[in-house]
Amino acid sequence: MRKNGAFRAGTVLVVATLAFASISIMGCARRSLPNVVVYDFGPGPLESKPQTRIAPFNALALPPVQTTRALDSSSVYYRLQYKDAQQPKAYAQARWSMPVAELIDQKLRYQLGQNRSLINPQDNLQLGKNVLTLHLQLEEFSQVFETPDKSSGLLKMRATLSESHTQGARLQAQRSFIVQHPSTSPDAAGGVHALTVVVEKLGAELEQWLQEQPSR
Repeated sequence: MRKNGAFRAGTVLVVATLAFASISIMGCARRSLPNVVVYDFGPGPLESKPQTRIAPFNALALPPVQTTRALDSSSVYYRLQYKDAQQPKAYAQARWSMPVAELIDQKLRYQLGQNRSLINPQDNLQLGKNVLTLHLQLEEFSQVFETPDKSSGLLKMRATLSESHTQGARLQAQRSFIVQHPSTSPDAAGGVHALTVVVEKLGAELEQWLQEQPSR
């Protein structure tokens, strides 16, 4: 009986020790995980704005923003211009709430939709006469450090405006946009703020460019 009791006590002790070790390992693993901060572009305007300008065309087909494979993620990228500008790096403790192309797409749809109707070709809606299509290709979206203490948000976007015909699409206009804005601080938070501003600036520049197109 004593042997059985000792065996049971020993078994309980081993199980308790393993359980304690497991909890300790899990606790250490949790403490070692970085606290990732998730960002987006904010809530935007809290009140609807009245239409102030007349668009040269009443409707615009806007497919989702396209991007490169490298930017097709939720990572917040930065570049060290003073050291190795050809090597994009990602912040370990910061990310966007969704892939950046989707975030930018949402923001631009709101801005460009203030003065015209927007059509998503993926909805299989039939495009009527005089409806143009705006294709957007995101080429760069990162925080660029000129020095360790000085950086700015950088966005590069190629815009192509075309009109569909029976023989295919016909190019109407094309332009590359390069937008920059200084960061408020040399870290992820400062970069996110600057990149949020450059998207707003891009929307304004795209709107101005569309306003300059001939009326249809």
